[in-house]
Amino acid sequence: MEYSKLVAVTGLPGLYELINSKNDGAIVRSLDDNSTKFASSRIHNFSHLESIEVFTTGDNVNLVEVFYAMEKADGSLPDTRDNSTIKKYFEKVFPDLDFERVYPSDLKKMVKWYESLKKNNIEIKLSEPVEEEQPEEAIEEEAEEKPAKKESRKKEEDKPKKKETKAEAKPAKKTAKKKEEDKEDKPKKKPAAKKK
Repeated sequence: MEYSKLVAVTGLPGLYELINSKNDGAIVRSLDDNSTKFASSRIHNFSHLESIEVFTTGDNVNLVEVFYAMEKADGSLPDTRDNSTIKKYFEKVFPDLDFERVYPSDLKKMVKWYESLKKNNIEIKLSEPVEEEQPEEAIEEEAEEKPAKKESRKKEEDKPKKKETKAEAKPAKKTAKKKEEDKEDKPKKKPAAKKK
């Protein structure tokens, strides 16, 4: 099981492995009891653990960095029932957290998620983004093409613009005349017969 496949599902406790996604939801497996279930996207939202960031006093950090700090602390995890001990624990482990914007419920989730990751022996690491490899020659060609396009635009702008002649304006008039002629060609409606 990989860290990149793990999701948090709103309305469901704990972490889940994303098995398959569909148009109307996803099939997920719980890390706690290994039960597989379908979670509808109408009711639930899915957040990949890799995409979750935590508020700090500086720039936001990825959740992985907080988990690394918890790993380095080597102390026992705090009891999730007491908000003050959890806050003291995170003040010691990761003091840069912005405790005005990171609520005690969020801190509890981080502790519970860390426990379930360790229980299931999941390596905590971000997946490396796949870079598209382009040969250097193609990159150089693209750079050369861009200035050429600009030059051709300048040449077009420098050319004097032609004035519209009456010949160019006539087609519009002809179509207007055709419409009038079509109206004349149609037989006129006969008046309705009078009743006696």
